[in-house]
Amino acid sequence: MSEFTEAMAQLAAGVAVVTVRDGRDDLGVTVSALMSVSLEPPLLLVSLASGGYLNEVLLRQDRWAASLLSSGQAAIASRFATAGRPSARLLLAGTPHHRGTHSGALVVEGGVAALEAETTTVVPAGDHTLFIAAVLAVPYVEPSLQPLVRLRSRYRPVGT
Repeated sequence: MSEFTEAMAQLAAGVAVVTVRDGRDDLGVTVSALMSVSLEPPLLLVSLASGGYLNEVLLRQDRWAASLLSSGQAAIASRFATAGRPSARLLLAGTPHHRGTHSGALVVEGGVAALEAETTTVVPAGDHTLFIAAVLAVPYVEPSLQPLVRLRSRYRPVGT
């Protein structure tokens, strides 16, 4: 692990699953680089590895969803973080989810919140691509649940 990677691992970050519908297929990936950019208008940013397949799909599919995971959803985060994973529909088998009304993407239920978004700006940034997106809808917010965070290369509930 490089010193830079190790330094950044000291910063706790929320964990989300970003999903997109691509024709008849559904794709998704676990991210910890998701952030609010603006409140007015509501904008968010996700950073994806430029060489990844989801990055390629988001360059042609503007609408997507982000499910912000709760502390009990580390297994979902791990499933979507595994290389060579199957369709998102298979990864969510047995997990409550629905299709977003604005994005058509799969939205994981039981998280702390979910957002549907439409990319407005794409910015190449080193070995990643930044997707800045307008928020189309917030399907749910569950403030009673604790978020899942990534800290020191491990998924952790808040407070541990």
